[in-house]
Amino acid sequence: MTDYNLIFGGVLTFNILVTFRASSYWTKYFPTKPVVDDAEKSDTEAPKKAEDPPESDTDDEPKPLLEATEDNVEEDDVEKGAKLELSSSSSAASDAAANIRHAHLLRKYLVVYLLAALSDWLQGPYVYALYDAYGYSQHDIAVLFVAGFGSSMVFGSFVGGMADQCGRRKFVILFAITYALSCMTKHFKNFTILMIGRLLGGIATSLLFSVFEAWLIGAHATAGVMSHLGKSFSSAQYGNSIVAIVAGQIANRAANHAEFQPTSADSGFYTGGYLGPFDVSMLTLIACGLLATSLWEENFGKSEQDDDDSSKKSSATGALKTAYSATVRSPDILSCGIISSLFEGRRVLDCLLVDSS
Repeated sequence: MTDYNLIFGGVLTFNILVTFRASSYWTKYFPTKPVVDDAEKSDTEAPKKAEDPPESDTDDEPKPLLEATEDNVEEDDVEKGAKLELSSSSSAASDAAANIRHAHLLRKYLVVYLLAALSDWLQGPYVYALYDAYGYSQHDIAVLFVAGFGSSMVFGSFVGGMADQCGRRKFVILFAITYALSCMTKHFKNFTILMIGRLLGGIATSLLFSVFEAWLIGAHATAGVMSHLGKSFSSAQYGNSIVAIVAGQIANRAANHAEFQPTSADSGFYTGGYLGPFDVSMLTLIACGLLATSLWEENFGKSEQDDDDSSKKSSATGALKTAYSATVRSPDILSCGIISSLFEGRRVLDCLLVDSS
């Protein structure tokens, strides 16, 4: 039988090496000397030859005015060169300081964000399997799934605005608490409790895909490193892909670690089996919330108190109207939303069909 873990490990290692080679870290740790062409050498040697003017045999009289003018030109060139050197050195120092601030900010963000992503990836493949192990019908399982997606749709409409007003770090901590409570409900073979867990999971999903990125953008603006924002998103998405693969391995081992059974014959509280990934996810969420509390600074959305219609924009209804207008007026935003909706809908349908079969 083919060892798929070995294949995944080899492909993942190759992917990491290629990505590292194409990134800026390669030039940082393995700098290369610039190659000077012959044409560049001739260009640099040409001014040196021009510095020595040809001697004149016909005119031997001194020209004090011309010499004084040449001396002034040389002094101006020296001053300009010194100013350029000073500006370039200050610019290099500023870039170096910005790189240090960005590296520190990126480390703080990735530690928390990748833990949050790990907690989400751990649960995904085992939600349907757990409900099926409890003995629920396909219709009941579909109702639970729809409740979770509906909760995410409703709360995702205004949870971002609430985070901007109340503080994004607070809502990251709220995400960890909400998702951990959702994991706890999975231990109960009770449809009502499982429904509450799905609603909490929908809220947590809305927070995961909105608050973290909002905090990252605000932190970049505060640190003055907005030019590095694209690199931060790229690192986060690549790390998310790696975490997804690792989560699959961890979840599989956790699901096979213990037997799925109730704590007692009359108890509706279960342990082991498909609940293992949810328990690991709960521990990951606790670590995520604690690290966000200790590492992240609080930031808020843009204040609009000086605007005449600030009360309208700050309300939930006003925020929804503004978002709707921006979506309808921008073809790019509308197209992106439609494509994302179709992609996510097809992905969820595939999960349901594969799990049910």
